[in-house]
Amino acid sequence: MALLSFSRSIAITLAALLFSMRCSAATGVVIDELTGRPIPQAIVTSSAGVQQTDASGRFEFEPSNGNHTQIAARAPGYLRARAGTSGDTPITLKLTPFRPKAVYLSVYGVTSATLREEALALTRTTAINALVIDVKGDRGFTPYRSAARDAVGASAKLKTKGPTERDFPALLANLHSRDLYLIARIVVFKDDPLADAHPDWIVRDGNGNPWRDREHLQWMDPFSRDVWQHNLDVAEEAAKMGFDEIQFDYVRFPDAGGLRFSQANTRANRTAAIVGFLQAARTRLAPYNVFVSADIFGYVCWNLDDTAIGQQIELLGAPLDYISPMLYPSGFTWGLPGCTNPVSDPGQIVRRSLAEAVERTRLPSVRFRPWLQAFRDYAFDHREFDAAQIRAQTAAADAAGSDGWMLWNPRNRYDPADLPR
Repeated sequence: MALLSFSRSIAITLAALLFSMRCSAATGVVIDELTGRPIPQAIVTSSAGVQQTDASGRFEFEPSNGNHTQIAARAPGYLRARAGTSGDTPITLKLTPFRPKAVYLSVYGVTSATLREEALALTRTTAINALVIDVKGDRGFTPYRSAARDAVGASAKLKTKGPTERDFPALLANLHSRDLYLIARIVVFKDDPLADAHPDWIVRDGNGNPWRDREHLQWMDPFSRDVWQHNLDVAEEAAKMGFDEIQFDYVRFPDAGGLRFSQANTRANRTAAIVGFLQAARTRLAPYNVFVSADIFGYVCWNLDDTAIGQQIELLGAPLDYISPMLYPSGFTWGLPGCTNPVSDPGQIVRRSLAEAVERTRLPSVRFRPWLQAFRDYAFDHREFDAAQIRAQTAAADAAGSDGWMLWNPRNRYDPADLPR
């Protein structure tokens, strides 16, 4: 019996040795490519999971049965990167500093050769180096045949068929070849086709009837885990196709009273639902090393509560890489203290709102990337937003140290003369 026990001990020791030889740890450092300085709190992903670098930019994953064949990293203010591993050799991941300066393209814009080429032309003469592209737009259109939309019956419920690109991943690859940073915009809880496909998941009015907004579009219940799951499926499609960032829009409750949801419409419940969805998105998208962002109302930077829509700015830093307040001067219809006509001083709106957001959250300014106005005013004097107004906004965002900026024009028309160089 003693000999048998000794033999078993030898076998276990040899097995452990072989396992440790086969399954090596992965260690390394994440640094700024230009300065060589370490990047603390960078997010590092491997087959073993996700962790953040320490104060010296270092990381270490324990040995994994699957081995660490690829290590990926990202950090706000940089492009994401990945590297292969080689045994126990420490890895150095170099991140390139980058601030996206983007224009928006709807489903119609990205699938239109004319509008797409106009946007690409901006990259040759202006500061534009990124695109925000609708992956699921305001009316539920996708610019490609979406398996996720087909699976829940939403595709079949479209009132009209939107334009699609036959090989959308190839289009994205072409855009990447031009050194463009690509952001996938996904409209979450405003989804008329999904509502028609699943009326048990929708928001209802006080009488129990389907509720519709000013555009006569239905909304999904933000408490519904089925709705969460579907939007995460769409987000994963976008990540697999190669987008650098997944941006969630309309990730909020409707801004209307007297509505019925599957849970009590309290501030605590609303904020828990929005943060819960965004945290679920972060977890689902972790293997793809994509940045995760969300759009918020401009006044959310200022309101001390959740603005009755579930967006409490102090709670959004944990699940998101970037917070994107919509700082359109026309949207500040009540002005700001000392500023009763926001369109007359659009730079002030951007500057003060970003400063307020940083102070409220205690996050660095690079964690914010604002949406800026590139369309005609609708709330004050109906002025065109041309070079003076647009450049005042972009200059304010740049001076604040934000992670670039994004220009919104629903018609996808951008005059290069209006944009900064």
